[in-house]
Amino acid sequence: MEATDKTTNQDKKRKHFSFLYVLGGGFLKEDFFTRHTRMIVLVVILIFFFIGNRYTCLQKLREIDRLQQELRDVRFEALSISSELTGNSRQSQIEMLIEEQGIDLEGATTPPYELKK
Repeated sequence: MEATDKTTNQDKKRKHFSFLYVLGGGFLKEDFFTRHTRMIVLVVILIFFFIGNRYTCLQKLREIDRLQQELRDVRFEALSISSELTGNSRQSQIEMLIEEQGIDLEGATTPPYELKK
């Protein structure tokens, strides 16, 4: 009787390490897995949740980086336009543009009047 018990134990140990045993799902019938099925399912669900959460966070970080780069570009463009407008608004620049266009205008020689009520 002992000889048959030893051979069955050896057969079980070989089953544990067999690739086909693991691939076929035979290890799921083991006592440990049957007793802890709920915990294993909970852990698998949590793993999927954490993977999905990480993926979502990475997507949002990429979007934030893209928007920050776009903001830097827009700020630089606004600064360039503002400095160009400031340069073109100078009186000397306006007088030069009037002369180039051939418009017959001259600057005022008398200061403007203030009207009081």
